[in-house]
Amino acid sequence: MGLISLLQQDPRAFIILVPVLLYSVIFHEVAHGWVASLFGDETARNSGRLSLLPQSHIDPIGTLALFFVGFGWARPVPVDYRNLGHSRWPIIAVSLAGCVTNILIATLALFLLQFDPVTSSSLLSSVLLIAAQINLILGSFNLIPIPPLDGSRVLIEFLPYRAKYQLARLEPYGFFIIIFLLFLGILDPLIRIIQTVIIFFIGLAFSFFR
Repeated sequence: MGLISLLQQDPRAFIILVPVLLYSVIFHEVAHGWVASLFGDETARNSGRLSLLPQSHIDPIGTLALFFVGFGWARPVPVDYRNLGHSRWPIIAVSLAGCVTNILIATLALFLLQFDPVTSSSLLSSVLLIAAQINLILGSFNLIPIPPLDGSRVLIEFLPYRAKYQLARLEPYGFFIIIFLLFLGILDPLIRIIQTVIIFFIGLAFSFFR
């Protein structure tokens, strides 16, 4: 779902969504660096990548993809996993931090959507709904276990050494593999399944707090 069509349909919503969505990918990356710093790795902080200034994070191609395709990315925040100790759990926490951040943004948008006193066609509803949808896509997409996506880093921590080595070797070609699989539509069902699971738990959380 690209956003360029929204520019023609509702320019006001587009203008409001631009910073919301740019900061969705920025928060994703900052979350990786921030959680890494909690576990003792200051690489991101020392590189100035814990800043919320867009120029510190924006990737031109990833930004264009966000508006034309419906998902995108920022420049990866540097993390030195050797500084996280020998346990797999800090690595998993750092790897999942970005996805969790996107899911929290989507949850907040859906929560606020419940309090929109106007109809679902209002400007506020449109912005919240699109923000929730794209953050769900960002969170779900990054959970796919193909390098260099976050899900691969989590999967690697549970694989035997030989399988771990083989998966890590795919990283230089991962971007092209992902584009190819997206072009064939192979990843679409997996993304939908992940989104369904995430939405289920969001709904469960809403029902728990009512």
